[in-house]
Amino acid sequence: MSLPNCWEELRWQREEESIKCFLVLKNYTLSLILLVSLTVLQDLTWTLSISLFFSFTCFIIATMLSVWLVLVSCMDFLLYSSAEEGLEFPSFDGRDRVLNVNERNYKKALKKYDMMCLLYHEPLPSDKELQQQFHMGEMVLELAAQVLEDKDIGFGLVDSHKDAKVAKKLGLEEEGSIYVFKDERVIEFDGELSADTLVEFLLDLLEDPVELISNPMEQRAFERMDEDIRLIGYFKGEDSEHYKAFQSTAEKFQPYVKFFATFDKGVAKQLTLKMNEIDFYEPFMDEPVTIPGKPNTEEEIVDFVNQHRRPTLRKLRAEDMFETWEDDMDGIHIVAFAEEEDPDGYEFLEILKEVARDNTKNPDLSIVWIDPDEFPLLTTYWEKTFKVDLFRPQIGVVNVTDADSVWLNMPNDEALPSAEELEDWIEDVLSGKVNTEDDDDDDDDDDDYDDNDDDSSDEDHYGDDDDDD
Repeated sequence: MSLPNCWEELRWQREEESIKCFLVLKNYTLSLILLVSLTVLQDLTWTLSISLFFSFTCFIIATMLSVWLVLVSCMDFLLYSSAEEGLEFPSFDGRDRVLNVNERNYKKALKKYDMMCLLYHEPLPSDKELQQQFHMGEMVLELAAQVLEDKDIGFGLVDSHKDAKVAKKLGLEEEGSIYVFKDERVIEFDGELSADTLVEFLLDLLEDPVELISNPMEQRAFERMDEDIRLIGYFKGEDSEHYKAFQSTAEKFQPYVKFFATFDKGVAKQLTLKMNEIDFYEPFMDEPVTIPGKPNTEEEIVDFVNQHRRPTLRKLRAEDMFETWEDDMDGIHIVAFAEEEDPDGYEFLEILKEVARDNTKNPDLSIVWIDPDEFPLLTTYWEKTFKVDLFRPQIGVVNVTDADSVWLNMPNDEALPSAEELEDWIEDVLSGKVNTEDDDDDDDDDDDYDDNDDDSSDEDHYGDDDDDD
């Protein structure tokens, strides 16, 4: 049962119980009133008129009914309020927690907190719309600071003009970016600027950089994490120097790359790991790649991860969406849209996985999978920009500079392309036969045709036919 239906059923149950309670109380009240009235009647003289008795009784009944109606309403309100307490989303309480970081206070701020989250921004613009955008970003930090108030995380703003010296000392370079300072590390947040995404990112940073796998249940959970880049190593124990090198490497890549370790011989056997051996799992791949030369030093692990960090197939995620988008292949991305919960989308995604597994050794191939359901605010923008229907699976080439794109033609009345057909199309993309520049030429031709539409002639139509050929 969906959550709204649960609340609706609960509300009707409360109302039904309230009505039953009201009727029972009403009956008891009426009986009590009649009993009291009869007792009083015996003590009254027979000269008291019967009409006065009935007037007195009606007055008492009306008063008690009003009281019980108020009580029942209050009880219903209290029951309804208590049901919502478990789903109360935080809202800004008006208290300023975000610091204006400058040359006088930045050292103190960094020492005060275990982690410091800084938004490096351009000077406050004079344009009202730009000011509003800036204040919206500031409110994201304020709400995150409020939610994480007990986590020893500080939040601040650094003006790129007023606080240029501080920015230089801290290594802040890109305006509009959020930088997180933890221990001796500086981690750039390249995700969606929203409070929930930022809070999730910071909470991940608070966790241990290496998660231990100690039983079959945890092992199965690890194996299902097919959307993430992850490494797992088998070590003798926490005091092992090789484990410490692995742990130190994990700190450098947290939270973008997941690191796991096991000290359990049974788990290691199931994962076919030997002592001090480390396996690297690429997203959506069935089999891992073992880092050669065990036992590995920290430098060897870092180099291997950097060389293999761009997967053949990767998912666009809110927490690192800009980092993924900026990691293009010569200015282009092969982009696939597919809703995982949709039957066609799921089938298309499985075809993409098959293509990726067959071409995992091709360093020039990298496909970005986007699930439109996870980016509802961007869906309309993507449809307008790329001129595609995202209710159907799509795959195309996108120029990251100007958003020009070319998409594989997949008519609605036809079946989805096979893995072989997708591989042929991808080969055309990688060879340059399919590219966004050709799409620009087609658009220019369309514009020229529109301009000369009124003066069209048979010769023009023959030219079009030649183009079609």
